Amino acid sequence: MSQKFQEIINSERPVLIDFFATWCQPCKVQSSVLNTVKENIGEGARIIKIDVDQYPAIASQYGVRGVPTLVIFKNGELLWKESGVHDVNTLTTLLQQYI
Repeated sequence: MSQKFQEIINSERPVLIDFFATWCQPCKVQSSVLNTVKENIGEGARIIKIDVDQYPAIASQYGVRGVPTLVIFKNGELLWKESGVHDVNTLTTLLQQYI
């Protein structure tokens, strides 16, 4: 996964990573928000979900201490990272800055 993960974040297209856990209730809320964000931005950016219980090494590498944590990468560079649930407008506007 880490090789594939590196390929994904090295993309010229912005990538929003949603670090989540299946047992996390706020993560479920964030997931439905991200579905709407994806509709808003279309092919301009990718949205990827990573289960911290399945890929703890990746979560640890990027300092994920709580879930949900959202991270935006472009060309391999970490541009933005924040924990907690975020609304559709905030995330859509944020991604559009990097497209």
